[in-house]
Amino acid sequence: MAQPPQSQAQAAKPKGSNMLRYIAMIVLALIILVGIAVLIIWLVLKPKRLEYSVENAAIHNFNLTDTNHLYANFDLTIRSYNPNSKVSLYYDSMEVSVRYEDQTLATNAVQPFFQSHKNVTRLRVGLTAQTVALYDSAPKDLRVERSGGDVDFDVKVRARIRFKVGAWKSKHRVLNIFCSPVSIKFSRAKSFERTPCEVEL
Repeated sequence: MAQPPQSQAQAAKPKGSNMLRYIAMIVLALIILVGIAVLIIWLVLKPKRLEYSVENAAIHNFNLTDTNHLYANFDLTIRSYNPNSKVSLYYDSMEVSVRYEDQTLATNAVQPFFQSHKNVTRLRVGLTAQTVALYDSAPKDLRVERSGGDVDFDVKVRARIRFKVGAWKSKHRVLNIFCSPVSIKFSRAKSFERTPCEVEL
């Protein structure tokens, strides 16, 4: 004898619930497997944070005009250290800028390069502030610091990088590096103090 329509719907309902339960279990199992795979990769690679610092900085041809326009040449030596033993990096683009009180004074690009594991790379970057207009209290503060013999600047680096492990290469990631304060001496008698940088990836 055929069941009434209502009884058929009630009989089919548990089958639908079981199907949803199976799907949920499969999804949960996949999440767990992915999590285990990521954990294993992390344990094998033991990734360490990249280390950056400004090893040397000098300024030449400094001229701050009466109209608050700055001309200056900056020479920077930036130390890049990859402490990882199994991870190498491609630096596909890099831009370095010198800033003073949140105003960009000079910017220059660095040629793409490859950095192998456990490697130290020193980047020598020249930047030129070409009649840059300064605003607010920056001209006055810069003159005061200049009269004291040294000026504190900020150095900012932005790069697009890829990681390489064996034959595998990652997608592009953005690397932000901030070094502050970078105290540049106008007197050759004063030695430069290395400035460690904050690294965000």
